[in-house]
Amino acid sequence: MDDDAPGEATVAREPAVSPTLQRLWGRDAPRRRGPKPALSVDQIARAAVDLADAEGLDAVSMARVAESLGYSSMALYRYVASKDELLSLMADAASADLALPPEAEGDWRSRLEAWTRAQIEGIVARPWYLDLPLTTVRLGPHRLRWIDRAFSILRDLGLTTDEKLQIVGLLAQHVLGEGRVTVETERAAALAVRREQGLPDDTPESELDPAALERANPYYDFEAVLQHLANPAEYPDLFAALADLPPSTSDAPRHDDAWEDGFDVGLQIVLDGIEAFVEQRTALRR
Repeated sequence: MDDDAPGEATVAREPAVSPTLQRLWGRDAPRRRGPKPALSVDQIARAAVDLADAEGLDAVSMARVAESLGYSSMALYRYVASKDELLSLMADAASADLALPPEAEGDWRSRLEAWTRAQIEGIVARPWYLDLPLTTVRLGPHRLRWIDRAFSILRDLGLTTDEKLQIVGLLAQHVLGEGRVTVETERAAALAVRREQGLPDDTPESELDPAALERANPYYDFEAVLQHLANPAEYPDLFAALADLPPSTSDAPRHDDAWEDGFDVGLQIVLDGIEAFVEQRTALRR
């Protein structure tokens, strides 16, 4: 008989929980009696994170992680099923290292700003996070804790659940976008300086000349293009807007309102939009 035939009760099926998610949440099947396991999933994930911090994500392999723990790679497979699963564990472990902003400090906008800023700074501090394949970044307990905090911040705004999800999703995309632009720009500048100066590819960025890094920034060419290559007649509105800027000197502020460089400006614009959205949606329900 058809399970969905009229008159028959339909039983809703719960979504299956994959072994990877079970390990992320520490819900592995209980082990049989015997000696206490020599390793843990958390230990393995932490060793992998430490290796990525030191040498980048390309250095992470089951063999290298096992070696750092003093075991064979086969020993790791008793706890972690695959390299992809290891990457999933690393993604959640990285979220665990980020310090959640204070739960009730300031208004909702300032708290949401701190929530977003902490995640951008976390990505910039750990650029290998952006190299993780999207399919390996699963919803573990530490990532979910950040989402829970966002809903705590938005709790009293009078928005629907879907509206709150839209805000959280928008900021999550902003975190990844700002983090990627910052990280990729720094990587490109460092690579250019190493090549220009004939330095090994593994020369730490901290050992490179800051002035050379600034000149090698891909966006550094913007002013040179405008001065030497672009014709004002072909780009009239851009040149007209730039003509209103104060002279670019070391003593003059770059913006009349003293906005900071970096990702601060973009974050404030996004928050302005969210604030307008909140006001609009709540006004409709009054």
